[in-house]
Amino acid sequence: MMKCKNTSYHCTPRQGFLPLSIASYLPIDDPVFEFDHLMEAIGLRKYLPVQSHCSAGRIGYNPVILLKLVLFGFMLGYCSLRNLEKACRTDLRFIYLSDGQAPSYRTFENFINKVLANCIEDIFNAVNAEIFKEDHVDLNHLYIDGTKMEANANKYSWVWKKTTIKSRYHLYEKITSLLNEINCELATEGATIETSTEYVPDYLEEKLEALERFWNLDEKEFVHGPGHRKTPHQRMCEKLKQYTDKLREYGEKIRICGPNRNSYSKTDPSATFMRVKKDYVGNDQLLPAYNVQFGIADEYIAVLDVSQCRSDMDCFIPLMEKFHKTYHFYPKYPVADAGYGSFNNYIYCEQHGMKKFMKFPMFKKQTSDAKYRDNPFRAENFTIDANGIMRCPFGRAFRFQYRKPIPGNHYGRQEEVYQCEDCSGCPYAEKCKRTPRNRTVQINQELTSMHKEVIANLESIQGALLRMNRSIQSEGTFGIIKNDHGYKRIVRRGTNPVKIEIYLMAIGQNLNKHYHKRMRMRRAA
Repeated sequence: MMKCKNTSYHCTPRQGFLPLSIASYLPIDDPVFEFDHLMEAIGLRKYLPVQSHCSAGRIGYNPVILLKLVLFGFMLGYCSLRNLEKACRTDLRFIYLSDGQAPSYRTFENFINKVLANCIEDIFNAVNAEIFKEDHVDLNHLYIDGTKMEANANKYSWVWKKTTIKSRYHLYEKITSLLNEINCELATEGATIETSTEYVPDYLEEKLEALERFWNLDEKEFVHGPGHRKTPHQRMCEKLKQYTDKLREYGEKIRICGPNRNSYSKTDPSATFMRVKKDYVGNDQLLPAYNVQFGIADEYIAVLDVSQCRSDMDCFIPLMEKFHKTYHFYPKYPVADAGYGSFNNYIYCEQHGMKKFMKFPMFKKQTSDAKYRDNPFRAENFTIDANGIMRCPFGRAFRFQYRKPIPGNHYGRQEEVYQCEDCSGCPYAEKCKRTPRNRTVQINQELTSMHKEVIANLESIQGALLRMNRSIQSEGTFGIIKNDHGYKRIVRRGTNPVKIEIYLMAIGQNLNKHYHKRMRMRRAA
């Protein structure tokens, strides 16, 4: 057999060659293997809705594969779906998970909005259950903290509730003035329209229709533009209709704000304007944002909530209720900063068997400022005799007068008002009081005793360790999310889409933390 001398071999490195398995090109300790093993142990299929098969159109992507790609993307910090689409085409780890498929960013977006909207919380709990079982996570110690995440909204599109209410009252006056003018026209014909201090749009629309019938007016015959002179009746009807539309607009704005919000953004009505820290020195801006609450246990996000409230005090009880709904018990040691220490939250802890390890607003001053803490003329430092009577440093008795609610307080707190029986001839009068009358003090004995209990808890050895761990775990988690992953602004709009996004980000954070813990344990072994 003769061998052809002109035969040439055109082999290049870009031609296919063995082995063909993508896994063989990845390091053995790559996070994709640990991630895939964990997802198979969870069994994601049972948390996804059953898809109906359709004979027409293209074959859809496997929802389990799409979910794996989304979760693994958030685990690595791919919060942008366009970057996730690019990774599915260029990154071997994503190609390994997708079996060579490359879904577009619109496919991921539709999958998140339509499929994950109803099951993302169940998936979050399932991932946590598997991780907590492997790492033996202690859920009795819960470190709580919140952060203001900037919303995807125009920062100059605010609507203020108080301003809207004030403008509506000004509009009431204009409507009354207009109705008085209309009544002057109707006086000759024996008709009148009742005026009031407040109006509703339905009432004004009813009166507008009655006026058009009474004056035989038709909006189609109204004249507009230059060269035309409007009749007095047309001018009055148009102004009344304008006021009615404006009144309805004010009512809708107040309805969107609701009873617990003072503002919202026009581009994202679910976002509330809050003080958001923008730089490392603490300079802040008034921006549309969401209040994201995390409960951290052993560096993992055990529970989360997204709130529209500006204050963290309003977020503690909903977060604890969500924790109880998920794990069927309350944490024994909830640790939080001074933003959560309120009368209502302390009572809630007592009712549900939780220790008080939450600072109150004046905690730092009471523990570090000896001059303020030991001031004998503070009402909290007055002595209580054997008969339960409060006495000042000079020994004068303070008698109980009445109880009053604190203005603007929404936590059910009341203060007790006491008045000295006689301040005349007291040598400490100049230091004790500022008015010539008998001194009056306002105090809540129950809250004062709670503050003493909190100080004793936090200044113990256990309290010092818990405070240190809280600053490391809760604030460290937010630092990783914002600085390492670059997640500083929410992409989606609306309460439910924002919750989905935060849940995905939390799952990715927990998966990333779990992988690094496993790697450290293997290296230590």
